[in-house]
This record gives sequence, structure tokens and C-alpha cells, in this order.
Amino acid sequence: MGTQSQSLRDRQVASLERILNLNHVSSEQSTTQHDLPAANGLIPKATPILNSDGDPIWKVLVFDNLGRDVISSVLRVNDLRAWGVTIHLNLSSARHPIPDVPALYLVEPTAANLTLINQDLSKNLYSEAYINFLSSIPRPLMEDFAAQIAEAGTAESISQVYDQYLNFIVAEPDLFSLGLGKETYWTLNSANAKDEDIDTLVDRIVSGLFSVVVTMGAIPIIRCPRGGAAEMIAAKLDRKLRDHILNSKDNLFSGQGQRSAPTPVTPSSRPVLVIVDRNVDLIPMLSHSWTYQSLVHDVLKMHLNRITIETPLDEENPSKGRTKKAYDLTSNDFFWSRNAGIPFPQVAEDIDTELTKYKDDANEITRKTGASSLEDLQTDNPNTSAQHLKAAITLLPELRERKATLDMHMNIATALLKGIKERQLDNFFQIEENITKQTRAQMLELLNDGSKGSEPLDKLRLFIIWFLSTEQEVSRADMERFEEALKKAGADIAAVTYVKRVREITRMTMMTSAPTQPAPQSTSGELFKGFSSISNRLTDRLASGALGANFENLISGVKNFLPANKDITITKIVESLMDPTSASSSAIAKTEDYLYFDPRSANARGTMPAPSQARHQQSSGIPGALGSLGPGTGASFGQRRQGFSEAIVFTVGGGSIDEYGNLQDWAKRTSAASGAAGASRRRVVYGSTEILNAEDFVVGELARLGREDR
Repeated sequence: MGTQSQSLRDRQVASLERILNLNHVSSEQSTTQHDLPAANGLIPKATPILNSDGDPIWKVLVFDNLGRDVISSVLRVNDLRAWGVTIHLNLSSARHPIPDVPALYLVEPTAANLTLINQDLSKNLYSEAYINFLSSIPRPLMEDFAAQIAEAGTAESISQVYDQYLNFIVAEPDLFSLGLGKETYWTLNSANAKDEDIDTLVDRIVSGLFSVVVTMGAIPIIRCPRGGAAEMIAAKLDRKLRDHILNSKDNLFSGQGQRSAPTPVTPSSRPVLVIVDRNVDLIPMLSHSWTYQSLVHDVLKMHLNRITIETPLDEENPSKGRTKKAYDLTSNDFFWSRNAGIPFPQVAEDIDTELTKYKDDANEITRKTGASSLEDLQTDNPNTSAQHLKAAITLLPELRERKATLDMHMNIATALLKGIKERQLDNFFQIEENITKQTRAQMLELLNDGSKGSEPLDKLRLFIIWFLSTEQEVSRADMERFEEALKKAGADIAAVTYVKRVREITRMTMMTSAPTQPAPQSTSGELFKGFSSISNRLTDRLASGALGANFENLISGVKNFLPANKDITITKIVESLMDPTSASSSAIAKTEDYLYFDPRSANARGTMPAPSQARHQQSSGIPGALGSLGPGTGASFGQRRQGFSEAIVFTVGGGSIDEYGNLQDWAKRTSAASGAAGASRRRVVYGSTEILNAEDFVVGELARLGREDR
């Protein structure tokens, strides 16, 4: 892809803005919209349509739960207001009539939603309806909806009906989830799950991936391991893409109907879609990470880019109680965009750097205008020249926005540091960096040490990571001692019961690696440089002042080190498929028999597995046990050595922020290495059925499966 290519979030935002603009394309764009993307690969931006008074057309936005999640992850209330949305409401909530205003619906195409829309039309709640389905509405549902409309006589109230292919949630520029809940891993691995439930889940995954591919604007080559849910999803998605291309004269990927650049015909210039089952590597779902975004997910439980932090009403007097503050980490947040994937100690240093820059800029303005502070800046000061005053007024909004952003991140950093210290997350992370070197005796001693952290779940996570990683034999007696120690620490060991069953399967697909380069070592003099620099200057930087009252005590004992730069299993798999010439022989050997699907080819297609085969891999205990259904589609030697510059990586059963960050690091590192040779920049989009934190995965899914095994 070229450097001008838009991220997945950019593309989704452009699609949502077109919907908010009543699917209107300006006359200038309508004449060039099919030629313009071919030139630069970008989606034309919509221009708000105006009424006769020159104002945006005001409208009501009505969404279901998925529609709400899709919009709230990338747009805020101010963004909606700019596109004429005066109020936004949930479809299932009680709503009052607003008869003079059109309603814009963004919902899943379900029978329940269609019934509610028809009731709105019958009650004349709104002047007219613009109906947008998040995914393609099945023909039987559409016919049933048409029959309801005809019976009620409300057809004239419907202005538009569109399939939008947006049933996925974008959290970061190239990170998405399908919003399928926190039970997908359980559904695909439990003996108690019904085949029809698995089939329904697989169909929803296929629908979501189809929408992602449509939004990306290019038909991918699909690669997946044999067996399990991954093959089933790949086969169904391959068939869905083939059927769409064959049966639609003006399909979504043709020059006439596509949303972005035309799909190149050469396979190497198309993206590769890598679909893997979660059991390929469980460790990223459990590990303690040291990057900013991973800590925010783990400690502060971020959901849909929103976190809630409890802060004292008065730092000096905690007895006055606490209050909750909600923060949104959006694409407009310059600090989050730059530091999300950075190790936390470096983030602390950058906060200090930005605070210094802010103070210098503010002092420069006040010096030129003669004010004592930004708050005292007066437009009627006779000593202030018009030129300086104009410059100050121009810069003031940007400075205040920067100040608010830095205040927010200082609050977040403070909350993270409290969590790190209370749970001793720095110690857990450091141990996990060298987990294979831990002996049985060392692990048992750590589990029995009551001073190691305040959260039993952290010890449970650490033990499972060690159990999955160690080459040492763990006897039944050893396991009983470990389980007893975990119980004594207060942990629920139900998850261990399940992990013991899948350990051998997971260990066959996991790939450990040495660091690609040594982590920089901090000298003793630099040990607390990042944290201390904030603490020393906090009071005079922030207007609140009270925020850093106990900061020095907070950072004492928190280790400042940088993680080793190493690739995890999913990254090694992606490297072997995107860049086989640079991948290790062990990684290539693990992906050698991955199936190959090309929806544009008449030959590269596989068989359609039965729903029960989605969990066949676990029941048989042998990875790739689907061979009895037929050979599928093996890749030829040329296909196995084919390189790609763009990939979509999808994990079935839960995704990890650690995996997303590791893949982005690999893409940046290898792009920089190949840049001198004139190679195109690599890009990896990562997604899953749901992005989960460790607590959700261990307590909600592994423990539930473990209790079923007893």
C-alpha cells in the first residue's frame, strides 16, 4: 500500500459520515468518485448537505446496541452535531414523537429491529425514515419487512434503505472487533455448546469479516490452518465472496460500486487475510504487558475507547470521598496516538516533555501580551499590541486543548501507577519476560509469597503462562502443590483444569523466540528518570496542583525498564505468510500446510466443513484434524513463497491488545528495514470476535470451561 492509504478507522469514519449525510454525494464528487480513488487510494469525503437556509439538515439518529458501539468508538457528540444530528436514541428505548424531523436508523437487520422500525412508522414518530442496515439484510427478512410496511400503509415514510457493511467496531486505526461478546471462546470450545449456536456464531463472524473486507476495498487471499473454527470461517467467507462477485453485476469490489481503490489483479498486491483459532497461543490473553495501551486495558478496563477512573475529591483529605471521571481516548488525542504502543516509562518521560513544551508556549504568549497568565489574558489591555493579541487569541484554543489532554493523561498515569504498585505488575512483567528460566521451585515459592501483589488473578495468570511455556515436566504431585498454593493465594483454579487439557495442543502451535534486539538497559542513575521528572514538576505544571501530592510515594519501588523486542507466535505466523524470505524456518514449517483460498480464482477453494468441526480440533486433540473431510486447498510452492505488503489478521475466540501492539511493532520495524530497498510499507490490520482483557478471558471463559471438565 502507498503512504497515502487510509487506515481502517479512516475508512469507517468516511462511511459513517456519508450515512449521517443521508447517503448524499455532492455533484462534484459524483462525477469523479470512481476515478479519484484510483488515483490516490483515498475515499472522497462527504460535504454536509444544507437546507434552504444554508444550515445542515437536522435529524434524529436511532441505533441499536451494535450501531451505538460502532459509532461511539470513532465519533463523539460534537462530530454528530456537525452532521446535523440533534439527538441520538436507542431503538429499544421509549421515544417521543418529533414529527418534523427525519430519522436516520443504523441497526442490525433483525426481525425485532424491523418490527420496532415499523412501529415507529405507524406512529408517525418522524417525518421520514432513512434506514441503514449494518450488514446485508437477508431476502426473507426484507420480504417480511416489505409485507409489514404494505399492511401498515407506511411505505411513503421510507426515503432510503441501504446495506452499509459496517458491523464491526474500530478501536484503534487498524484494530477492530466484531462485538460478538465475551463468550465466543467458550461457545467454540465447550462440549455443551449446540451445533446450531456454533453455526450462528460462525455466520456472524463471516458477515463481520465480509464487511471489513468491503470497507478495505480489496478482495484478499485467505490463509488459515487446517481444522477448527478457522477453516470453517475461511471456507464460508470464501464462498460468500465468490457468490457476491459472480452474482452481482455491479458488485462492491467493482469500479462502479466500490468504496475505495479498485482491486488489483495480481495476488501479491492484494492483502492476505490470516484467520487463526485462539488456541494457537493463549499466552497473549494472559500476559502482563508494559505498554501504555495494554496497561490501560488491564488496569483501567478500557471499553470502546472509554475508561473510568476513581479519584479523591480532595487529595489532602481522602476521607471526603471519591468521584468517578470518564475519559475518551480518541483519534484526536495527539498524546494517545503517539504513545499508545510505547513502554510506560517512556510515556512518563513524554508527559514531562509535553508539559515543558506547553509551559514554554504559554509563557511566550503571556510575555508578548503582558499578561501574568493565560487566564488573565484580556482583550482590552491597552499595553497589548493588536498583532500579539491576535496571535494569542488564535493559539489560545489549541493551548487549552493541549492542557486538557495532558491533564487527562496525567490522571491516567497516576491511576496506572497506583495499580502497578498495588498489584506489583512490574515484577510480574519482569518474570514473564524470562518465564522459561523459572524453575518449579521458584514458581512455587512465588505463588506462596503473600507479599507478591494484591490480586490473586495475577498469580494465576503468571502460573498458566509458565505452565504453557516451560519445557520442564510437571508431575501430578507438582500440579497438586501448585494448585494448593493458588487456592491459598485466593485464586479460582477452575481455569487451570481447562488449560491442562489444551496444553499439548497449544504448545504444538506456539513459537517462542529470542529478542530480535536486546532491550536497552537503564543505569541506576536513570532508573526513575521518567517517573521522577513528572513528580518533581507536577505541582507547578498543573493548575489543580493536588494531583501530584502523593506521586513521589506512588512511584517509589516501581521498576523502570524497557521490554525485550521479541515477536510472539501470531507475529511469527504473519511474518511467515507475508514475508517468507525473512521468516524463520520453524515458522515457515508451522504454516507450510495452511490452506489457501482465492475468491477470485476458479481453483483455489476448499470444502465446506460441518458446524461440529469448529471444535473438532479440541475434541480430537490433534491440530489440523479436519483432513478426513477432504484435502481442502493446499498452497503450491509459489503460493507459499508469495509475499504481501498488507495483511488482515483475525483471531477466532478473543483478541489481545498485546498481539495488536506486537504486530504493529513488527510492521514498523520491517517497513523501516525494507524502506531503503524501495519496498512498499507493510501494514497489518488486527481484529477478533471481541477484544478482551485478561480478567474477562480467564474468569469468564477459561474458568467456565474448566468447571465443565470437572
